Amino acid sequence: MPRPSTAFSVVAAIALVAAAVLFHPSSQMEAVRRLVGLGGDRRLPAPAIVERGGVFAFALTQRGSSDPVGWDPCEAVEYAVNPAGMPAGARPLVERAVARISEATGLELVDDGDTDRRPFAGSRIRFGGPGPVVIGWGDASEYPELAGEVAGLGGAAPEDEASGRRHYVSGGIVLDTEAFTDVNVAERPRVMEAIVVHELAHVVGLDHVAEPMELMFSDNTGQLELGPGDREGLARVGSVPCG
Repeated sequence: MPRPSTAFSVVAAIALVAAAVLFHPSSQMEAVRRLVGLGGDRRLPAPAIVERGGVFAFALTQRGSSDPVGWDPCEAVEYAVNPAGMPAGARPLVERAVARISEATGLELVDDGDTDRRPFAGSRIRFGGPGPVVIGWGDASEYPELAGEVAGLGGAAPEDEASGRRHYVSGGIVLDTEAFTDVNVAERPRVMEAIVVHELAHVVGLDHVAEPMELMFSDNTGQLELGPGDREGLARVGSVPCG
């Protein structure tokens, strides 16, 4: 039988470890909590998945499965705006687009404020590990993919979780300054907002489709609202299991 002082020390050590697991804010401890059956509550209610007869496609699927890769719905998805080149009136437009995607996915998108980070590095979409989704403005001289009629680029990068699933952990959107002008934002706000919604849909996990009635049509020529396939696809990427 151990001496009382030794037993007390062991109990105290166990209590400290338990407290670290329960309250430490790191993503690693969050993963540990889920492995032992603690935590794992969604930030917002899951959206209803309704088969609407539309067309949608996932940007990525889980390895060996048709299940989509999405953001962890038990974590807030933070985003930050780089205001360099931002046209007048664009901030409310971005906020409305964010709210529409949040409603469609059941993901909590949280404004992390302004940033000086660029959404993409060079001519390729690269991400430097977990961090806020960066929304910014640029042109084809910085982002060659914006050449021609392309008004925006968007995407996200996944990471393997302790559960064995993949979740997106960072992302970015760049909006073309030739399309996003003060005049266009003032006179065509719904069109500009639809472009941001389209790019945000890429960030949360949808790919282009070949159906003109969907907002995720690759050559959108006027669709302003989410189509039936868009809505079903967004509900599905927003309903993936927690990490």
